[in-house]
Amino acid sequence: MLDDKIIDFRKKYKTDERFISRIPNPHFKYIGIDVWNEASAAILAGKNLLLVGEKSTGKNVLSENLAMAFQRPIWTASFHINMDASILIGTDTLKNGNVEFRPGPIYSAAKYGGFAILDEINMAKNEAIAVLHASLDYRRIIDVPGYENINLHPATRFIATMNYDYQGTRELNEALLSRFVVIQMPTIKEDNLHKLIKTEYPNMKTDYINQLSLLFFDLKNKAKAGETSDSAPDLRGIFDAVDLVKEGISLDKALELTIVNKLFDEFERDLILDLIKARFNKALYYNDIFETNIL
Repeated sequence: MLDDKIIDFRKKYKTDERFISRIPNPHFKYIGIDVWNEASAAILAGKNLLLVGEKSTGKNVLSENLAMAFQRPIWTASFHINMDASILIGTDTLKNGNVEFRPGPIYSAAKYGGFAILDEINMAKNEAIAVLHASLDYRRIIDVPGYENINLHPATRFIATMNYDYQGTRELNEALLSRFVVIQMPTIKEDNLHKLIKTEYPNMKTDYINQLSLLFFDLKNKAKAGETSDSAPDLRGIFDAVDLVKEGISLDKALELTIVNKLFDEFERDLILDLIKARFNKALYYNDIFETNIL
């Protein structure tokens, strides 16, 4: 039923040909049917989404997959301490000696029916928050000082992400929070992680799919126990390591490059190296990990 409604949405709101290239083609498929259905229903109902979760829960993967499914171009705003209204909405700029308006991501998504991805929204400072209040208001109007008021395109949606654990984050105020449907992103389950690895690397041997999955959960458990930092369970790092193996590097060395070397505490690095050695006790290369006789 949801799939039929998504198709109807796509038929009703055709994307401007100028922005077809902004419709993402995600590298990873989001796996998690319950969250997918909740997020899709919210978008179909005209709501904006706030995806809350720790690292490696797939917030950005889900955002891109939603944009692809609904065939909407995306504009991304990655929040930081220097993000202000002019970056979000747009500002005057000189072009060929003339003053012209250079649109920001919020302006573009609002005008052309895009999905605005508000990455790490809880790092936004007050001025940026004020812009978001107006943009997400039920009136769906953006005031561009000195230019025009924009009525948001009916296909425009805002998808915000946040992680409470990152340095520099803050609590969202109640007024902003009330403008979102909030989804608490669950930690990926072991069977879903198996599916994700199998989808990405269909010719990987089952034993190594299992071992890589178990390594990720080893890292998660160490972080939960306070033995390592929260940055240690890096799912993206595991996939990056496998990509390096495909280029001829051994798996243990690849995991060192993509996970261990991102840690700056010597004790943590040694602990993670021990976990890797426990799972992979010898140098493993592409021919060890992948079925090579599959056409």
